[in-house]
Amino acid sequence: MNPSTIQVTIESRIATITLNRPEKRNAISNEMRLELITALEEVSRDRQVRAVVLTGNGKGFCAGGDVSGMAERMQAPAGEIAFNGWSRQQLVHHTVNLLYSMPKPTIAAVNGAAAGLGADMALSCDFVIASEEASFAWSYIKRGLIPDGGGMYFLPRRVGLARAKELVFSGRKVDATEALQLGIADRLSAPAALLGDAHAWAAELSVGSPTALALGKSILNQSYELSAPQVFAQGSQAQAVCYTSGEHRDAVLAFLNKSK
Repeated sequence: MNPSTIQVTIESRIATITLNRPEKRNAISNEMRLELITALEEVSRDRQVRAVVLTGNGKGFCAGGDVSGMAERMQAPAGEIAFNGWSRQQLVHHTVNLLYSMPKPTIAAVNGAAAGLGADMALSCDFVIASEEASFAWSYIKRGLIPDGGGMYFLPRRVGLARAKELVFSGRKVDATEALQLGIADRLSAPAALLGDAHAWAAELSVGSPTALALGKSILNQSYELSAPQVFAQGSQAQAVCYTSGEHRDAVLAFLNKSK
């Protein structure tokens, strides 16, 4: 994998995926998106990886889509612009969905500005820990666009519908303190401690059964859209799988032996 755009390190069963175009504030180019997809697919399949931390190199987390790519896109023949855009959107949504549906905990360690697609990708993670120097902006409106990286799905679930509309319509910047107050960020950290705090949190979240965690996460991700009977039905099926897992058997035997 080309280390110039994406870096992946695995330590103590936690994968850290670092967006690495610091000179562009980690704006997402087409090449970078493809490499990020590859990285996410690899860590998703790796049974040794128990949690994932997404962060950025340099001063910014992710400035969104690469504006130079936008300029190039407008040079395409008029009859191809729409389909080219649709094709690119499939890759954007695939990237975000890989983060959202990752069968293990994901934490966005937001080290600086997260704008546009960068803000969307942060919210596609299960949790957000932000540096005190971080900021968030759904700034698409300033480019004549709408949030296309999942922001219109994730943001209302974080802050409520009216507040999401205000942030999307204005495109204004939210600093770290306000992000914590609104629920955009779950925790704040000193800049120098950000990655260490993110890794410690990831380790805390991933000590349990990987089977139970993956199944539970998949149901929780759908819980706003499903009816109660549907959630109960999916839970019954997932629990049946958990009953057969080695982790459940080992935990029960350990408890019984300790009781004896």
